[in-house]
Amino acid sequence: MNFNIAIDGPAGAGKSTIAKRAAKELSFIYVDTGAMYRAIALGLLRKGTDIEDEDVLKAALDNIEVGIRYVDGEQRVYLNGEDVSSQIRTEMVSDMTSRSSAIPMVRAKLTDLQRDLARREDVLMDGRDIGTMILPDADLKIFLTASVETRARRRFLEQEQNGDSCSLEEIEKDIRERDFRDSHRQTAPLRQAEDAVRIDSSDMTIEEVVEEILRLVYERRARRENR
Repeated sequence: MNFNIAIDGPAGAGKSTIAKRAAKELSFIYVDTGAMYRAIALGLLRKGTDIEDEDVLKAALDNIEVGIRYVDGEQRVYLNGEDVSSQIRTEMVSDMTSRSSAIPMVRAKLTDLQRDLARREDVLMDGRDIGTMILPDADLKIFLTASVETRARRRFLEQEQNGDSCSLEEIEKDIRERDFRDSHRQTAPLRQAEDAVRIDSSDMTIEEVVEEILRLVYERRARRENR
């Protein structure tokens, strides 16, 4: 029987990095739902789409195809056949992702694909509403978070390493605004599922968080086998 893990949490909490490592250790398929939404956001930006206009948005979405492929064991994200894995991490794309991912029409486009993967495979899926909306029956739900200051510092260092000009103060402001939008949006707001395990990574290393997740997985698997 397949085993599904849902990891939710705010922007910059390290979900993707930690989820990738945990999935590799477990030999699970890692599904970066955030990257899928980012690819759609990039497509909307390229088309100059007015996301407030439903007809315009629908027309744009009809011409956007997002796919996942694994190259040398690494997930790559494709937009209309183009590998955009390295183009979807800019602040502009992040802002559009936060705004567009709250729209039901956008969410519906990806939900079926995500659930189908979980039905067929052992998956570790991360995002904003995996445990509450996409995989409400996941075997293990984790809410991964960190302080705003910690998340801003991590994003600042990431941008610097990529050679992008950025301001720590602006990044922190952007994260606070994104947190508010994500947690107050009408459709699938960011919140911790009632049965999720909360992990605050502010003072933890990546390795420590991964070890805690693996411990929880082995514990849940043993519990399920002993039913």
